[in-house]
Parts: sequence; C-alpha cells; structure tokens
Amino acid sequence: MTAHLTIDRDIIFQRARGILNISAVSAADDQSLLRDLRQQGSYRAIFPRPVQGTVEAVIINTAGGVTGGDNFSTTITANANAKISVTTQAAERIYCAPDLTVGSMQARLYAKRDAQLYWLPQETILFEGSRLRRRLDVEVAQGAKFLMVEPLVFGRKASGEILQSCSLDDSVCITCEGSPIYVDRIKLNGDIASILKRSAVANGACAMASVVLVDPMAKTMLEGLRALLPTAAGASLLADDTLVIRLLCSDSFVLRTALLPILKHLTHNAVPKNWRL
Repeated sequence: MTAHLTIDRDIIFQRARGILNISAVSAADDQSLLRDLRQQGSYRAIFPRPVQGTVEAVIINTAGGVTGGDNFSTTITANANAKISVTTQAAERIYCAPDLTVGSMQARLYAKRDAQLYWLPQETILFEGSRLRRRLDVEVAQGAKFLMVEPLVFGRKASGEILQSCSLDDSVCITCEGSPIYVDRIKLNGDIASILKRSAVANGACAMASVVLVDPMAKTMLEGLRALLPTAAGASLLADDTLVIRLLCSDSFVLRTALLPILKHLTHNAVPKNWRL
C-alpha cells in the first residue's frame, strides 16, 4: 500500500515569529556589558563567557528554522566604545514553503562611536521549495569597527538535494554617517541549481559567502588576507577603511574551512566558539 500526503491549501498554518533586541555598553577596564535584552517568540539569546572584554551573543531560533510566512527581526547596538560579537547556535535552515508566501528575516545593526560589532552568523541553508526575503541594514559611526559574514548554502549536497524551485531575495546596506558605503543584493528565483551552473554566476559552486570589514585599519589587513583566500575568492578595498571579500565553494564544508582562517585573521583570533566546533 502506498500512502500519499496531500496538503489542504485552505489550511491556515501557525507561523513562527521572533524578535531579538540586544545592546552593549562600555564599562571600566575596557570591559563591555550587556545593557538591554528583549527576546520574544521563537528567538532567544545566550551569552557565553566573554572573551577580551567583548559581549558574545548566540542567537537561537527555537522554531528550528524558517519557512513561508515566518518573520524574524533582530536589532543589535554596540554603544560608544562597546564591543559585541553576535553569532548563531547553528546553521539557519530555510525550509520548503507551503505556498508562495516568503519567510522574512530582518536585522538592524548599529556600531556607535569607537564601538566594535561583529555580525558572524553561521551558514544559511536553502532547502528545495524554500522562499526567503532577508534584509540587513547597518549603521557604522566614524571610527567604529564592523565585521560581517553571510555564508549561503544552496541545498544539502550530501543528501543529493537540487534546488529546482526556490526563491531568495537577500540585500545588505551599510551606511556611515548617513552615506552608503556598501550596498549589495542577491535575487534568485526558480531553478537555482541551473542558474548557479552558469560560469558568470557561480560556475557550479553550491556555497558562497560575502565578508565585509569596516575598520580604520582595513587597508593594513589586505596583504595578509589574500594569502588565505582559496582559488575562487577575491578581496578588494572599496576605500581605505572598507574591505570586501567574496568566496565561492563547492559545498558548505569547503566554505567553512575557507572562512575560519579568514575570520581569525580579521578578528585577531576572536572568532566565536560556535565557529570552531
């Protein structure tokens, strides 16, 4: 006997919601302390023992992933002279949507005067049939330091998954004193596996990442960084204080293996523990 699963399109599914607001302040002896924490719905944060006077936050999605109709919002603020590093407990999984409704993720990050903010989430994995709209908006004050990585994995290669029906609308905007210094957008829809095979897109790679460093010392990091890059990667300066890196890799394992020494270099070996597991 063969069982067939059917989905009633008139069913209204319960959707996941998550809100997370975190801010850090500078205290005595160059230590940073948590000032504000708001966690609501399916978002939680834990705070491992701090390293080098930095507040380290780990985001947990208790819903287990994101699917169509879900909505997650994050706000992180590093106040003047404060240091905060943010990562995720595990890779974020974007599951098959039951209809054409997208899952939504928004993050707003603020690095105030002479602050340091690291935004270092682990991989986002897109499953067949997933639909994701993601926005990252960052405001960096003059003299502040900001580092971000956004690793994307297209399907579970080890499971033989091929993304033939998928949607991704992903954008990043970084401003300094009201002026944009980095704007990027990836928009893919439909047979993503075929799109990624194009030589001008990804040449068959199934994983990619963007890394951006905004730092008054960014220019001095470039030479040492290039020695760490894999073949299908590049790094360049948009300005003396803005460094951008792009990577293409065959799968998530190769991507993580390539990213870890890069992040160690850019953070002076202050990569969150989750990245080392």
